[in-house]
Amino acid sequence: MIEYKLTQYSHGAGCGCKISPEVLEGIIKIGGAKTQDFPNLLVGNVEKDDAAVYDLDGKTAIISTTDFFMPIVDDAHDFGAIAATNAISDIYAMGGTPIMAIAILGWPVDKLPMEVAGQVIKGGREICEQAGIPLAGGHSIDAPEPIFGLAVTGRIPVSQVKKNAAAKPGDLLYITKPIGIGLVTTAQKKGLAEESDLKTAKDSMLTLNKIGQELADMQAVHALTDVTGFGLGGHLVEVCEASNCSAIVEISKVSRFDFAQKYLDLKTTPGGTNRNWKSYGHKISLAETADFRLVADPQTSGGLLITVNPEKQPEFEAFMTNHGFNITPFGHLETRKSNKTVVSVR
Repeated sequence: MIEYKLTQYSHGAGCGCKISPEVLEGIIKIGGAKTQDFPNLLVGNVEKDDAAVYDLDGKTAIISTTDFFMPIVDDAHDFGAIAATNAISDIYAMGGTPIMAIAILGWPVDKLPMEVAGQVIKGGREICEQAGIPLAGGHSIDAPEPIFGLAVTGRIPVSQVKKNAAAKPGDLLYITKPIGIGLVTTAQKKGLAEESDLKTAKDSMLTLNKIGQELADMQAVHALTDVTGFGLGGHLVEVCEASNCSAIVEISKVSRFDFAQKYLDLKTTPGGTNRNWKSYGHKISLAETADFRLVADPQTSGGLLITVNPEKQPEFEAFMTNHGFNITPFGHLETRKSNKTVVSVR
């Protein structure tokens, strides 16, 4: 049987395919972001949050999101599963519970057989089953490169929606997964990645951020977002700007994969890192210039970035430990003083 390596059929990988924040902002500006005519829309594209949220009746809100990308791994089943995990994460990042998904598939039918596409769908369906939701339908097109993802619907009590704009000065910063995915997946495309490192990265990307729905009713948690294609720096900037805060980050305390330094030394920096830094680097000050390669590294199916009331630190960390997360803060938020520097990395 022919072995198809999907990463050889795409120019980008996973969330590294995302349009840069700078370009995206320009597109939205041209397209228009008017939402004031819809008072029940609690979160729209103006807020730069993870998903849209619509208030149904003052008690329950519907969450709606979509995410798709090109292959980040060679195996078709794993590609589908990772893309699904990544898409469902946006629901968890709002504190919500997913209820249904539909598939988005673009397939180069002249290059790759339908059996391979079927494995992609199978991987996505299995992750939906892990999340307790149906993969209920979808849409497909003939495309020059493989594309897969989901549109996901979720629900949440209106009072529990976790918005980017709800962070507060003094909040401690946590992340639930290590960073460095972009480094190892780029190494894979260059033939430099070790199999053990790829397995570690794959296992992380296949882990659902279900803890997000558990944090919804925890008042100590002020804001949630997931760290994906814009990297830790980009998503932290979004939280800070939405909440009128600034952040102090201690880079040595940011959780990273054990393999990260290896691939930093091999200079397997994704193109997405440079696009990210070009977009928001002027908003971040670095003690060490080279740290941008970690701060702006695009993550695929990354962890949740959580801001927490410092007075509730012991309670929060005990809760997370009981759910299998051994995490400590890597920084904190302060009252915004500068219009230029949003995040300071020490």
